[in-house]
Amino acid sequence: MSPTSSAAANIDVASAIAEAQAQFTAANPKSQAQMEQAAAFLPGGNTRTVLFYPPFPLTITKGQGCHLWDLDGHQYIDFLGEYTAGLYGHSNPIIRAAIDAALDDGIVMGGQNQAEAGLASAIVGRFPGIERVRFTNSGTEANLMAVSAARAWTERPGVMVMSGGYHGGVFYFAPGGSPLNAPFPYVMGSYNDVDRCRALIREQGTDLACVIVEPMQGGGGCIQGTPDFLAMLREETKSSGALLIFDEVMTSRLGPGGLQGLTGIMPDLTSLGKYVGGGMSFGAFGGRSDIIDRFDPRRDDAWPHAGTFNNNVLTMNAGLAGLSQIYTPEVAESFNARGDSLRQALNALADKHGAEMQFTGRGSMMTVHFRRGEIRNVDDAMAGRNELRPLLHMDLVAQGIYPAARGMFTLSLAHGEDSFAALETAMEEFMVSRGSLLGG
Repeated sequence: MSPTSSAAANIDVASAIAEAQAQFTAANPKSQAQMEQAAAFLPGGNTRTVLFYPPFPLTITKGQGCHLWDLDGHQYIDFLGEYTAGLYGHSNPIIRAAIDAALDDGIVMGGQNQAEAGLASAIVGRFPGIERVRFTNSGTEANLMAVSAARAWTERPGVMVMSGGYHGGVFYFAPGGSPLNAPFPYVMGSYNDVDRCRALIREQGTDLACVIVEPMQGGGGCIQGTPDFLAMLREETKSSGALLIFDEVMTSRLGPGGLQGLTGIMPDLTSLGKYVGGGMSFGAFGGRSDIIDRFDPRRDDAWPHAGTFNNNVLTMNAGLAGLSQIYTPEVAESFNARGDSLRQALNALADKHGAEMQFTGRGSMMTVHFRRGEIRNVDDAMAGRNELRPLLHMDLVAQGIYPAARGMFTLSLAHGEDSFAALETAMEEFMVSRGSLLGG
Protein backbone atom coordinates (compact mmCIF):
# COMPACT_ATOMS: atom_id res chain seq x y z
CA MET A 1 0.00 0.00 0.00
CA SER A 2 1.38 3.41 -0.96
CA PRO A 3 1.99 6.00 1.75
CA THR A 4 -0.96 8.02 0.44
CA SER A 5 -3.66 5.36 0.31
CA SER A 6 -4.46 4.25 3.86
CA ALA A 7 -8.23 4.15 4.27
CA ALA A 8 -7.90 4.23 8.06
CA ALA A 9 -5.82 7.39 7.96
CA ASN A 10 -8.34 9.10 5.72
CA ILE A 11 -10.97 9.13 8.47
CA ASP A 12 -9.94 12.73 9.19
CA VAL A 13 -7.14 15.14 8.29
CA ALA A 14 -5.37 14.91 11.64
CA SER A 15 -5.16 11.11 11.44
CA ALA A 16 -3.89 11.27 7.88
CA ILE A 17 -1.17 13.76 8.80
CA ALA A 18 -0.13 11.72 11.84
CA GLU A 19 0.27 8.56 9.75
CA ALA A 20 2.15 10.38 6.97
CA GLN A 21 4.52 12.00 9.47
CA ALA A 22 5.13 8.64 11.15
CA GLN A 23 6.09 7.12 7.79
CA PHE A 24 8.30 10.14 7.06
CA THR A 25 10.08 9.71 10.41
CA ALA A 26 10.65 6.01 9.83
CA ALA A 27 12.11 6.71 6.38
CA ASN A 28 14.48 9.49 7.46
CA PRO A 29 16.35 8.55 10.66
CA LYS A 30 19.59 10.26 9.62
CA SER A 31 17.86 13.60 8.93
CA GLN A 32 16.14 13.35 12.31
CA ALA A 33 19.44 12.66 14.06
CA GLN A 34 21.10 15.53 12.21
CA MET A 35 18.42 17.98 13.35
CA GLU A 36 18.65 16.82 16.95
CA GLN A 37 22.44 17.21 16.89
CA ALA A 38 22.21 20.67 15.31
CA ALA A 39 19.68 21.78 17.93
CA ALA A 40 22.49 21.85 20.49
CA PHE A 41 23.91 24.87 18.67
CA LEU A 42 21.06 26.26 16.55
CA PRO A 43 17.60 26.93 18.02
CA GLY A 44 15.49 24.09 16.68
CA GLY A 45 18.52 22.96 14.67
CA ASN A 46 17.58 25.68 12.21
CA THR A 47 18.79 29.04 10.93
CA ARG A 48 16.07 29.68 8.29
CA THR A 49 12.58 29.52 9.73
CA VAL A 50 10.96 28.91 6.34
CA LEU A 51 12.82 25.62 5.97
CA PHE A 52 11.37 24.04 9.11
CA TYR A 53 8.35 21.77 9.02
CA PRO A 54 7.08 19.03 11.37
CA PRO A 55 8.18 16.49 12.33
CA PHE A 56 11.64 17.67 11.18
CA PRO A 57 13.14 18.96 7.92
CA LEU A 58 15.15 16.81 5.57
CA THR A 59 18.89 17.40 5.50
CA ILE A 60 19.85 17.92 1.85
CA THR A 61 23.32 16.73 0.89
CA LYS A 62 23.52 17.14 -2.90
CA GLY A 63 21.88 18.84 -5.85
CA GLN A 64 22.36 18.12 -9.53
CA GLY A 65 20.23 19.52 -12.34
CA CYS A 66 16.68 19.50 -11.01
CA HIS A 67 17.33 16.75 -8.45
CA LEU A 68 18.17 16.72 -4.76
CA TRP A 69 19.43 13.97 -2.43
CA ASP A 70 18.96 13.83 1.32
CA LEU A 71 21.08 12.41 4.12
CA ASP A 72 19.17 9.11 4.03
CA GLY A 73 19.91 8.66 0.33
CA HIS A 74 16.50 9.53 -1.13
CA GLN A 75 16.30 11.36 -4.46
CA TYR A 76 13.76 14.11 -5.19
CA ILE A 77 12.72 16.36 -8.05
CA ASP A 78 13.26 19.87 -6.73
CA PHE A 79 10.10 21.96 -7.03
CA LEU A 80 11.01 24.27 -4.17
CA GLY A 81 13.67 25.93 -6.31
CA GLU A 82 15.17 27.77 -3.34
CA TYR A 83 12.03 29.94 -3.25
CA THR A 84 12.76 31.28 -6.78
CA ALA A 85 16.54 31.72 -6.31
CA GLY A 86 17.22 28.33 -7.92
CA LEU A 87 16.22 29.33 -11.44
CA TYR A 88 19.33 27.79 -12.99
CA GLY A 89 19.03 24.44 -11.23
CA HIS A 90 21.97 22.89 -9.42
CA SER A 91 25.50 23.20 -10.76
CA ASN A 92 24.66 24.77 -14.11
CA PRO A 93 27.95 24.49 -16.06
CA ILE A 94 27.94 28.13 -17.22
CA ILE A 95 27.34 29.41 -13.70
CA ARG A 96 29.92 26.99 -12.33
CA ALA A 97 32.53 28.17 -14.86
CA ALA A 98 31.89 31.81 -13.93
CA ILE A 99 32.37 31.05 -10.23
CA ASP A 100 35.50 29.00 -10.89
CA ALA A 101 36.98 31.86 -12.93
CA ALA A 102 36.27 34.27 -10.10
CA LEU A 103 37.89 31.95 -7.55
CA ASP A 104 40.97 31.59 -9.70
CA ASP A 105 41.61 35.34 -9.53
CA GLY A 106 41.03 35.80 -5.81
CA ILE A 107 38.11 36.84 -3.59
CA VAL A 108 37.40 39.57 -1.00
CA MET A 109 39.89 41.88 -2.64
CA GLY A 110 38.60 45.14 -1.21
CA GLY A 111 38.21 46.97 -4.51
CA GLN A 112 35.89 47.50 -7.43
CA ASN A 113 35.83 44.79 -10.07
CA GLN A 114 34.80 44.63 -13.71
CA ALA A 115 31.95 42.17 -13.25
CA GLU A 116 29.94 44.53 -11.05
CA ALA A 117 29.68 47.07 -13.87
CA GLY A 118 28.74 44.30 -16.28
CA LEU A 119 25.97 42.98 -14.03
CA ALA A 120 24.68 46.49 -13.39
CA SER A 121 24.55 47.15 -17.12
CA ALA A 122 22.65 43.90 -17.72
CA ILE A 123 20.09 44.77 -15.04
CA VAL A 124 19.54 48.32 -16.29
CA GLY A 125 19.14 46.99 -19.81
CA ARG A 126 16.64 44.35 -18.68
CA PHE A 127 14.28 46.11 -16.24
CA PRO A 128 12.59 49.22 -17.64
CA GLY A 129 12.03 50.94 -14.28
CA ILE A 130 15.71 50.76 -13.30
CA GLU A 131 17.99 53.54 -14.55
CA ARG A 132 20.65 53.11 -11.87
CA VAL A 133 21.23 50.23 -9.44
CA ARG A 134 23.03 49.44 -6.18
CA PHE A 135 23.90 45.96 -4.93
CA THR A 136 23.28 44.37 -1.54
CA ASN A 137 23.52 40.85 -0.15
CA SER A 138 19.86 39.81 0.06
CA GLY A 139 16.36 40.83 -0.93
CA THR A 140 15.69 41.79 2.67
CA GLU A 141 18.58 44.23 2.60
CA ALA A 142 17.52 45.55 -0.79
CA ASN A 143 14.05 46.35 0.49
CA LEU A 144 15.43 47.93 3.64
CA MET A 145 17.58 50.23 1.52
CA ALA A 146 14.76 51.01 -0.93
CA VAL A 147 12.34 51.98 1.84
CA SER A 148 15.03 53.99 3.63
CA ALA A 149 15.89 55.78 0.40
CA ALA A 150 12.22 56.60 -0.17
CA ARG A 151 11.92 58.10 3.30
CA ALA A 152 15.09 60.14 2.81
CA TRP A 153 14.05 61.33 -0.66
CA THR A 154 10.54 62.41 0.32
CA GLU A 155 11.49 63.52 3.85
CA ARG A 156 8.38 61.70 5.02
CA PRO A 157 8.07 58.88 7.58
CA GLY A 158 5.18 56.64 6.52
CA VAL A 159 5.37 53.28 4.74
CA MET A 160 2.34 51.54 3.24
CA VAL A 161 2.45 47.76 2.91
CA MET A 162 -0.10 45.09 1.99
CA SER A 163 -1.55 42.41 4.22
CA GLY A 164 0.03 39.11 3.19
CA GLY A 165 3.11 40.84 1.83
CA TYR A 166 6.61 39.59 2.46
CA HIS A 167 9.61 41.81 1.79
CA GLY A 168 12.25 39.95 3.78
CA GLY A 169 13.13 38.95 7.30
CA VAL A 170 12.28 42.36 8.79
CA PHE A 171 9.28 43.03 6.53
CA TYR A 172 6.87 40.21 7.35
CA PHE A 173 3.19 41.09 6.95
CA ALA A 174 1.43 37.74 6.98
CA PRO A 175 -1.54 37.51 9.36
CA GLY A 176 -0.19 37.97 12.86
CA GLY A 177 2.80 40.01 11.73
CA SER A 178 6.22 39.78 13.33
CA PRO A 179 7.74 41.45 16.42
CA LEU A 180 11.04 41.65 14.54
CA ASN A 181 9.91 43.96 11.73
CA ALA A 182 11.93 47.08 11.03
CA PRO A 183 10.47 49.87 13.18
CA PHE A 184 8.91 52.03 10.48
CA PRO A 185 5.46 53.65 10.87
CA TYR A 186 3.39 51.27 8.73
CA VAL A 187 -0.13 51.43 7.40
CA MET A 188 -1.65 48.24 6.05
CA GLY A 189 -3.58 47.99 2.79
CA SER A 190 -5.62 45.09 1.47
CA TYR A 191 -4.08 43.58 -1.67
CA ASN A 192 -6.18 44.09 -4.82
CA ASP A 193 -8.70 46.28 -2.97
CA VAL A 194 -8.64 49.34 -5.22
CA ASP A 195 -11.07 51.53 -3.32
CA ARG A 196 -9.74 50.79 0.15
CA CYS A 197 -6.10 51.33 -0.81
CA ARG A 198 -6.86 54.51 -2.74
CA ALA A 199 -8.63 55.93 0.31
CA LEU A 200 -5.75 54.92 2.59
CA ILE A 201 -3.15 56.62 0.40
CA ARG A 202 -5.20 59.81 0.31
CA GLU A 203 -5.77 59.65 4.06
CA GLN A 204 -2.02 59.45 4.71
CA GLY A 205 -1.37 62.50 2.57
CA THR A 206 2.01 64.12 3.08
CA ASP A 207 3.00 61.63 5.80
CA LEU A 208 3.36 58.82 3.27
CA ALA A 209 6.85 58.23 1.91
CA CYS A 210 6.20 55.13 -0.15
CA VAL A 211 4.04 52.17 -1.00
CA ILE A 212 5.98 48.90 -1.27
CA VAL A 213 4.18 46.08 -3.04
CA GLU A 214 4.86 42.81 -4.81
CA PRO A 215 3.20 42.91 -8.25
CA MET A 216 2.41 39.27 -7.46
CA GLN A 217 2.53 38.25 -3.82
CA GLY A 218 4.93 35.32 -3.57
CA GLY A 219 5.03 34.14 0.02
CA GLY A 220 1.42 35.25 0.39
CA GLY A 221 0.30 32.54 -2.04
CA CYS A 222 1.29 33.53 -5.61
CA ILE A 223 -1.61 35.98 -5.83
CA GLN A 224 -1.41 38.26 -8.86
CA GLY A 225 -1.94 41.97 -8.53
CA THR A 226 -4.74 43.03 -10.86
CA PRO A 227 -3.90 45.62 -13.54
CA ASP A 228 -6.38 48.13 -12.12
CA PHE A 229 -4.95 47.73 -8.61
CA LEU A 230 -1.35 48.27 -9.68
CA ALA A 231 -2.34 51.15 -11.96
CA MET A 232 -4.20 52.81 -9.08
CA LEU A 233 -1.11 52.56 -6.86
CA ARG A 234 0.95 54.22 -9.57
CA GLU A 235 -1.57 57.01 -10.08
CA GLU A 236 -2.17 57.74 -6.40
CA THR A 237 1.47 57.69 -5.30
CA LYS A 238 2.37 60.04 -8.12
CA SER A 239 -0.43 62.41 -7.11
CA SER A 240 0.53 62.36 -3.43
CA GLY A 241 4.29 62.75 -3.91
CA ALA A 242 5.00 59.30 -2.44
CA LEU A 243 7.22 56.76 -4.18
CA LEU A 244 6.02 53.42 -5.54
CA ILE A 245 8.37 50.51 -4.83
CA PHE A 246 7.93 47.23 -6.68
CA ASP A 247 9.41 44.32 -4.77
CA GLU A 248 10.42 42.09 -7.68
CA VAL A 249 12.77 39.91 -5.67
CA MET A 250 10.69 36.93 -6.75
CA THR A 251 8.67 38.21 -9.69
CA SER A 252 11.57 39.53 -11.77
CA ARG A 253 11.89 36.01 -13.23
CA LEU A 254 8.35 36.05 -14.67
CA GLY A 255 9.20 37.97 -17.83
CA PRO A 256 12.15 39.47 -19.69
CA GLY A 257 11.74 42.71 -17.71
CA GLY A 258 9.93 41.36 -14.69
CA LEU A 259 6.27 42.07 -14.03
CA GLN A 260 6.87 45.78 -14.52
CA GLY A 261 7.82 44.98 -18.07
CA LEU A 262 4.75 42.81 -18.61
CA THR A 263 2.29 45.24 -17.00
CA GLY A 264 3.84 48.44 -18.33
CA ILE A 265 3.51 50.01 -14.88
CA MET A 266 6.76 51.66 -13.90
CA PRO A 267 7.66 52.03 -10.21
CA ASP A 268 10.01 54.68 -8.86
CA LEU A 269 12.16 52.05 -7.16
CA THR A 270 12.57 48.30 -7.65
CA SER A 271 14.13 45.67 -5.42
CA LEU A 272 15.71 42.51 -6.80
CA GLY A 273 17.28 39.38 -5.35
CA LYS A 274 17.12 35.61 -5.60
CA TYR A 275 18.12 34.22 -9.03
CA VAL A 276 19.62 37.51 -10.34
CA GLY A 277 22.82 36.68 -8.44
CA GLY A 278 23.18 33.39 -10.27
CA GLY A 279 22.45 31.38 -7.13
CA MET A 280 24.86 33.30 -4.91
CA SER A 281 23.85 35.65 -2.08
CA PHE A 282 22.39 38.71 -3.78
CA GLY A 283 20.14 41.70 -3.57
CA ALA A 284 19.79 44.96 -5.48
CA PHE A 285 17.72 48.11 -5.43
CA GLY A 286 17.45 50.59 -8.24
CA GLY A 287 15.14 52.95 -10.04
CA ARG A 288 14.95 56.55 -11.15
CA SER A 289 18.38 58.04 -11.71
CA ASP A 290 17.59 61.23 -9.79
CA ILE A 291 16.90 59.15 -6.67
CA ILE A 292 19.61 56.51 -6.94
CA ASP A 293 22.22 59.08 -7.91
CA ARG A 294 22.02 60.36 -4.34
CA PHE A 295 24.26 57.37 -3.56
CA ASP A 296 27.02 58.77 -5.82
CA PRO A 297 29.98 59.24 -3.44
CA ARG A 298 31.30 62.06 -5.62
CA ARG A 299 28.40 64.25 -4.49
CA ASP A 300 28.65 66.52 -1.48
CA ASP A 301 25.14 65.46 -0.45
CA ALA A 302 25.68 61.73 -1.07
CA TRP A 303 23.81 59.15 0.99
CA PRO A 304 26.10 56.46 2.44
CA HIS A 305 25.68 52.81 1.49
CA ALA A 306 28.28 50.33 2.66
CA GLY A 307 28.39 46.53 2.64
CA THR A 308 31.50 44.38 2.65
CA PHE A 309 30.11 41.85 0.20
CA ASN A 310 27.92 44.11 -1.97
CA ASN A 311 30.17 43.53 -5.00
CA ASN A 312 31.64 40.14 -4.09
CA VAL A 313 33.18 38.60 -7.16
CA LEU A 314 31.36 35.26 -6.88
CA THR A 315 27.93 36.87 -7.11
CA MET A 316 28.93 39.45 -9.68
CA ASN A 317 30.38 36.85 -12.05
CA ALA A 318 27.62 34.28 -11.53
CA GLY A 319 24.87 36.87 -11.92
CA LEU A 320 26.35 38.34 -15.08
CA ALA A 321 26.78 34.90 -16.65
CA GLY A 322 23.21 33.98 -15.81
CA LEU A 323 21.55 37.10 -17.22
CA SER A 324 23.75 37.44 -20.28
CA GLN A 325 24.30 33.81 -21.32
CA ILE A 326 21.42 31.75 -19.92
CA TYR A 327 18.26 33.64 -18.96
CA THR A 328 17.89 35.70 -22.09
CA PRO A 329 14.59 37.50 -22.81
CA GLU A 330 13.63 34.75 -25.23
CA VAL A 331 14.28 32.03 -22.65
CA ALA A 332 12.31 33.96 -20.03
CA GLU A 333 9.27 34.09 -22.30
CA SER A 334 9.31 30.41 -23.30
CA PHE A 335 10.14 29.19 -19.78
CA ASN A 336 7.25 31.04 -18.16
CA ALA A 337 4.88 29.89 -20.90
CA ARG A 338 5.78 26.31 -19.93
CA GLY A 339 4.97 27.15 -16.35
CA ASP A 340 1.57 28.52 -17.33
CA SER A 341 0.83 25.28 -19.16
CA LEU A 342 1.81 23.17 -16.16
CA ARG A 343 -0.39 25.20 -13.82
CA GLN A 344 -3.32 24.84 -16.20
CA ALA A 345 -2.78 21.08 -16.34
CA LEU A 346 -2.79 20.81 -12.55
CA ASN A 347 -5.98 22.84 -12.30
CA ALA A 348 -7.54 20.57 -14.91
CA LEU A 349 -6.67 17.56 -12.74
CA ALA A 350 -8.37 19.16 -9.75
CA ASP A 351 -11.47 19.76 -11.87
CA LYS A 352 -11.36 16.20 -13.19
CA HIS A 353 -11.34 14.69 -9.69
CA GLY A 354 -13.68 17.20 -8.11
CA ALA A 355 -11.02 18.22 -5.60
CA GLU A 356 -11.43 21.52 -3.80
CA MET A 357 -7.99 22.66 -4.90
CA GLN A 358 -6.60 25.31 -7.21
CA PHE A 359 -3.16 26.48 -8.30
CA THR A 360 -2.64 30.22 -8.50
CA GLY A 361 0.34 32.10 -9.85
CA ARG A 362 1.99 33.08 -13.07
CA GLY A 363 4.68 31.57 -15.23
CA SER A 364 7.26 29.68 -13.22
CA MET A 365 5.71 30.30 -9.76
CA MET A 366 2.56 28.79 -8.31
CA THR A 367 0.90 27.90 -5.00
CA VAL A 368 -1.82 25.37 -4.20
CA HIS A 369 -4.90 26.51 -2.28
CA PHE A 370 -7.50 24.15 -0.88
CA ARG A 371 -10.60 26.07 -1.91
CA ARG A 372 -12.52 27.11 -4.99
CA GLY A 373 -13.45 30.62 -6.03
CA GLU A 374 -11.40 33.72 -6.75
CA ILE A 375 -8.35 34.42 -4.57
CA ARG A 376 -7.55 38.13 -4.58
CA ASN A 377 -5.76 38.54 -1.25
CA VAL A 378 -4.50 36.75 1.84
CA ASP A 379 -7.95 36.78 3.44
CA ASP A 380 -9.31 34.76 0.53
CA ALA A 381 -6.34 32.40 0.79
CA MET A 382 -6.80 31.94 4.54
CA ALA A 383 -10.40 30.95 3.97
CA GLY A 384 -9.21 27.72 2.37
CA ARG A 385 -8.58 24.42 4.14
CA ASN A 386 -4.93 25.14 4.86
CA GLU A 387 -4.78 22.27 7.36
CA LEU A 388 -4.38 20.03 4.30
CA ARG A 389 -1.04 21.53 3.29
CA PRO A 390 1.11 19.43 5.67
CA LEU A 391 -0.59 16.32 4.32
CA LEU A 392 0.10 17.25 0.71
CA HIS A 393 3.70 18.03 1.60
CA MET A 394 4.29 14.66 3.30
CA ASP A 395 2.58 12.76 0.47
CA LEU A 396 4.57 14.48 -2.25
CA VAL A 397 7.88 13.96 -0.45
CA ALA A 398 6.99 10.27 -0.14
CA GLN A 399 6.62 10.21 -3.94
CA GLY A 400 9.97 11.91 -4.59
CA ILE A 401 8.65 15.46 -5.11
CA TYR A 402 10.26 18.27 -3.05
CA PRO A 403 8.03 21.37 -2.82
CA ALA A 404 7.85 24.14 -0.25
CA ALA A 405 5.95 22.99 2.83
CA ARG A 406 3.57 25.92 2.42
CA GLY A 407 2.40 24.62 -0.95
CA MET A 408 4.55 26.77 -3.22
CA PHE A 409 6.09 25.29 -6.37
CA THR A 410 8.90 27.03 -8.25
CA LEU A 411 10.26 25.82 -11.57
CA SER A 412 13.85 25.78 -12.74
CA LEU A 413 15.39 25.76 -16.18
CA ALA A 414 16.65 22.26 -15.41
CA HIS A 415 13.12 20.83 -15.37
CA GLY A 416 12.16 18.83 -18.42
CA GLU A 417 8.75 17.55 -19.44
CA ASP A 418 9.48 14.35 -17.49
CA SER A 419 9.73 16.40 -14.29
CA PHE A 420 6.42 18.09 -15.02
CA ALA A 421 4.82 14.72 -15.75
CA ALA A 422 6.11 13.36 -12.45
CA LEU A 423 4.54 16.26 -10.57
CA GLU A 424 1.23 15.77 -12.36
CA THR A 425 1.28 12.04 -11.56
CA ALA A 426 2.07 12.65 -7.88
CA MET A 427 -0.57 15.33 -7.59
CA GLU A 428 -3.20 13.11 -9.19
CA GLU A 429 -2.27 10.28 -6.80
CA PHE A 430 -2.88 12.69 -3.93
CA MET A 431 -6.24 13.79 -5.34
CA VAL A 432 -7.36 10.16 -5.75
CA SER A 433 -6.00 8.64 -2.53
CA ARG A 434 -7.07 11.60 -0.38
CA GLY A 435 -10.28 12.25 -2.26
CA SER A 436 -12.50 11.70 0.76
CA LEU A 437 -10.70 14.54 2.54
CA LEU A 438 -10.66 16.99 -0.35
CA GLY A 439 -14.36 17.75 -0.67
CA GLY A 440 -15.94 18.13 -4.04
